[in-house]
Amino acid sequence: MNEREAYVALNLMADIGPVGVRSLVTALGSPQAIFTAMKAEFLRAEGIGPAQADKIIAQRDSLQPDEEIKRAERLGAQILTPVDDAYPKPLLQIHDPPLALYVFGTLEPGDKRAIGVVGSRHTTLYGRECSEKLSYQLVQSGFVVVSGLARGIDTAAHRGALKGGGRTLAVLGGALDCLYPPENADLAREIAQHGAVLSEFPLGRKPDKTTFPMRNRIISGLSMGILVVEAGLGSGALITVDQALDQGRTVFAVPGRIDSPSSKGTHQLIRNGARLVENVDDILDEFEFLIPPGPRNRDTAATESKRPPLLPEEERIVHALEDGEQDLDTLTRATGLSPARVSALLIGLEMKRMVRMQPGRIVELIR
Repeated sequence: MNEREAYVALNLMADIGPVGVRSLVTALGSPQAIFTAMKAEFLRAEGIGPAQADKIIAQRDSLQPDEEIKRAERLGAQILTPVDDAYPKPLLQIHDPPLALYVFGTLEPGDKRAIGVVGSRHTTLYGRECSEKLSYQLVQSGFVVVSGLARGIDTAAHRGALKGGGRTLAVLGGALDCLYPPENADLAREIAQHGAVLSEFPLGRKPDKTTFPMRNRIISGLSMGILVVEAGLGSGALITVDQALDQGRTVFAVPGRIDSPSSKGTHQLIRNGARLVENVDDILDEFEFLIPPGPRNRDTAATESKRPPLLPEEERIVHALEDGEQDLDTLTRATGLSPARVSALLIGLEMKRMVRMQPGRIVELIR
């Protein structure tokens, strides 16, 4: 058994996790040694007692990592361990990095520039729209969006990233072959074509109340910062925030309606020091050193050379606004488009950070 297979086998083992394995590797010298060591040697490892040592010894000979690797390959997935070059480097820096990652799709070095977008499963239209819009803008600004493929905010975040033509990573709360929620199967396949779907759980492991908190530390571990779009006081997104803070990640929160239970958690985060997010610039400002000259550059030529591709009708709107802001009725007459079409195009231009809506139905070009 080589080192990689040892990690896959240890990930299959019950009653031991990443922290325990790290302690044993430190004491024994390698992950392979865990499969041959005597009980007395186990007890030299910090945090390993007699009962746990007995459980490890009882099951270690029955594990078949080579079969698990073949099963994953038959599903079209790969298994990465900490010794693999493709294993995400940010995860190696957290307290309890996964022993194995099952991956549909591909991971890239640029994925380290990631923002986690999380929130409630039971959300409002406002929350879903904010999640989708901000995720769209994040990938347009060169970031990768990480989320958990759950209903609500997570689903909107992945969809926004895909609409923006960027990469997104989905971290599951169960095994790759136990996808949840099942209605997101098509979305998961699309994500795998433009990023990756990830799980640390062995094949066959169904999601339950214990697996989602474990999943959340991977979302935050992969991310430079966590954006909470909408969350009540009991939302699992707040668990992700706790883990993000433990990992030294920046926390952002979108404010909501003051009378909405779905906003109580995000407002609490803001009171406790999370960065308030009203638009994507509030996130980008935190990581300005990573952002290449482009849409945020005030130089007109640089801005135009870096601006996202526009539809011909979008170009008409931008051209009409070059002489100054206009109300919606004037803009409609200037472009010769229908009011409904102008409204639809403005949504896309807002997401591309080309225009902004001002009070009184005034449209302004972002320069």
